[in-house]
Parts: sequence; structure tokens; C-alpha cells
Amino acid sequence: MTVSLTTERKTAREVRFRHLRRMTDDTGLLEHAVGKIPRRAEGYTTDDNARALWACVEWIDLNPELAEEERLPELAERYVGFLYWARKPDGSFHNNFDYERKPESEEPSDDCLGRTIWALARTYVSPFGKRLTPAVPELLAAALAAAKSMTFHRGIAYTLAACALLELAESPAGRPDDPASPLSKARIRDLAEKLTRRLLDSYARESGPGWRWFEPVMTYSNGLLPWSLFEAYAAFGGEETLRTARDTFRFLAERMAAPAGTIRPIGNRGWCTRKGTARWDQQPVEALKLALAADAGYRVTGEREYRDIALACRAWFHGRNDCGTPLADPADGSCCDGLTPDGPNPNRGAESTIAWMLTEAIVQRMTA
Repeated sequence: MTVSLTTERKTAREVRFRHLRRMTDDTGLLEHAVGKIPRRAEGYTTDDNARALWACVEWIDLNPELAEEERLPELAERYVGFLYWARKPDGSFHNNFDYERKPESEEPSDDCLGRTIWALARTYVSPFGKRLTPAVPELLAAALAAAKSMTFHRGIAYTLAACALLELAESPAGRPDDPASPLSKARIRDLAEKLTRRLLDSYARESGPGWRWFEPVMTYSNGLLPWSLFEAYAAFGGEETLRTARDTFRFLAERMAAPAGTIRPIGNRGWCTRKGTARWDQQPVEALKLALAADAGYRVTGEREYRDIALACRAWFHGRNDCGTPLADPADGSCCDGLTPDGPNPNRGAESTIAWMLTEAIVQRMTA
């Protein structure tokens, strides 16, 4: 899969964040939109506020001048405030809230916990994160303590990648010296070892001839799994970890490849099984997660294949897809909610918009 760097690269100045501001009120980021208009009746999720915090920090680090101009530090502070409000006594987070700020009935979610741990860790190691002390380290320490019993793969993947990030980062201000703290190096390494083993054991159980994956069905956010193992290898080593990351990444990339050298995200109308791969509907989050894994693979191996796939993920948002139609609008920073046989879904909710913003940041950092 090859993509021309000269035709695909854009400058950070071409990205705007008006839609993110449009979707954010005094409480936090709203979940859904009708076209580009916030759908307030659908309320808020911790998932989306964690995603938004991650995106803001990425762009603050990537382009501080643009971030200040677009008021991203102010938004990041608001999203941290939402997470602080949504936390539960055990360190995990309630996910779904209605527009009246009342918690909705739900089952506890490893995905939500892991996603929030990653966003907090990414903020914690950023120079910008010092502005959010003590809230961020307090939230992160409690959330990591709650992560020990995780069993679902995507929550594990987010948390493992967060452990790797914390291992490699310089000790931020506010990091405790107490070895019993969940933020101590020893505790981070112990948790990472257990989470890595859970993913590797799943791969050993489920993989076989013609199926190099952790589960019997490839569903959503698949790129998180090889991404987390690439990150774990970078921080902690392990040949089995690297081998599994490479094998599963290539298997996923094969399942997401279209004949024209573009990507084709696994559709949510049937997912991917040993019998075949659903073509529709394609979700922006799948392009992001493949780009995330490709970026990590490129940093670990230096192989051009990974870089080219990340570029193809970015290009998918800008029209190099099965419908030949852009989903992202750089003028206001919005992104359509998916690609259907009839073209893009015109609604531009939080998850899809942030998926494009993060993919853009990944590729711009990679090609700078």
C-alpha cells in the first residue's frame, strides 16, 4: 500500500476546531449531532470527554500556537473537569449522562476505564499537564488501581499503552515517590506485565491457520490491540510481544485493504470473521486505530510499510475511500459519522470528529 507524501501532507494551519467548540458546553462534550448541530437530548459520555482531552493534548504539544488560537487549553481543562465529576469511589468512571447531568443506567465498562486512563496518562506526561495538577495525577492513580481486574481486550490495550507511556516518560511534577502508589515505576511495570500476558494468551488461544487475531471475530477499534503491544515492546521489550504486534497488525491491515491501495475499514454490518469481512458501514474510529497502530509500528521498526498505511488512513478521511468522498471538513474540524453504501453519514458527532483530529495529528507528527 503506497501513498504519496507530497500529495497527502497538509500543514497544521489547515486544521480548525470550531466544531469541537460547538459541541462543547459548560459541562463537557456532547455525544451526538444532527448534521453539525449538537443533539443535546443525547447527553454526554465519559468516553467522548476522554477522547477530546487526548485530542486537545496532542494538538497542544504538536502546535502550541494553533492550540492557543483555537482555545484548546481551555477545552482540555473543561474535559478534565468532566472526568473528575464522572469518577466513582473505586477509581473507575460512570460513562453515560443525560442532558440534565443525571447518570444513566449502565454496566461497568473496561473500555471506558481504559480509554480514560490513556487520556489521563497522555495528559500527565505532557508539559501542559502540569497546569492540571493535582486533578490529573489523582484521577490517574485511582483509575490505575481500578484497572487490575480488567478482562476486556480494548480496555486492557488502552491501559497497557498508558503503562508504556508512563514508563518511558520523564517523571512529571507530582509523581509520588511512594513505591506503593499506582503511579510508581514498580507498580506500572507489574500492571503492564499482567496486561501484556492477557493479550498474548488470548492470541495464543484464538489464532491459527489463516486467522492471526486475539478473538474469533474482529469487531471495533481493532487497531488498539497491535498498537498496545508495539507500545509495550518499546517500553518493556519482549520478542513475543513484538512478534505478535507485527503479525496482528499485518493481518488487520490485510483485512482493511481495498484493491486501489486505499483502506477499507471493517464494516459494522457483520464485522470480520474467518468467512469474510463486512464492507459497510465504515467508521472513522477504525481508520484512527489503524493509524495509531501504524504510527507505533513505524516508531518501533522504522519500516516504510507502517508509515504508508498511516498516510492511507489519513487519506480515507479526505476522499480516498470506497465512495471517493471526503468525510472531514478541515475548515471547521468536523467529520461525518461513517461511510455507507449511499455515501457519508451527514451527522458529525464527537467520536468521528475526534477520530479525524487524532489521525491528522498522528500523521502530521510522523511527517514533520
